[in-house]
Amino acid sequence: MRNHKINIYDKQKVHKLPTGIRLLVRRACIATLKSEGFFEPAEIDVTFVDDETIKELNTVHRGIEKSTDVLSFPLSQDGEFDVNYDEDTLLLGDVIISVDHAFSQAELYGHTIQREIAFLTVHSVLHLLGYDHEESKLQDSIMNEKQEKILEEIGLSIVK
Repeated sequence: MRNHKINIYDKQKVHKLPTGIRLLVRRACIATLKSEGFFEPAEIDVTFVDDETIKELNTVHRGIEKSTDVLSFPLSQDGEFDVNYDEDTLLLGDVIISVDHAFSQAELYGHTIQREIAFLTVHSVLHLLGYDHEESKLQDSIMNEKQEKILEEIGLSIVK
């Protein structure tokens, strides 16, 4: 079996990301795919941005004129994914993380920036796989349980 391809881009200039954050993001993506039984080679792009950039994206793509912590842009339609034929991978989509929000939320919730970025990554990858907590309270509950389980698996359980 071929490995998953996780592309990570840092487009923000405000915060210095901790050493090892790229490896952590890859681990979070792979743990989420494994937890969901998604074993086909997949490709995910994860981009770190500032609040201004995520606000622009949120306004353009969701019609919500404010910043947010994370955005997911799935590339599937009716469960069918685009294919990168050069890499022979399924293109799952894009994860956009506001580093400004991640640092603020880590402080607010009293945990590390690593745990917050891992949480946002897991949450967003679940969206790429079709979960939608905004449409269903049941899906919200399911996502919360899955997120906690995956974070525990990578050694970053949710602080309660």
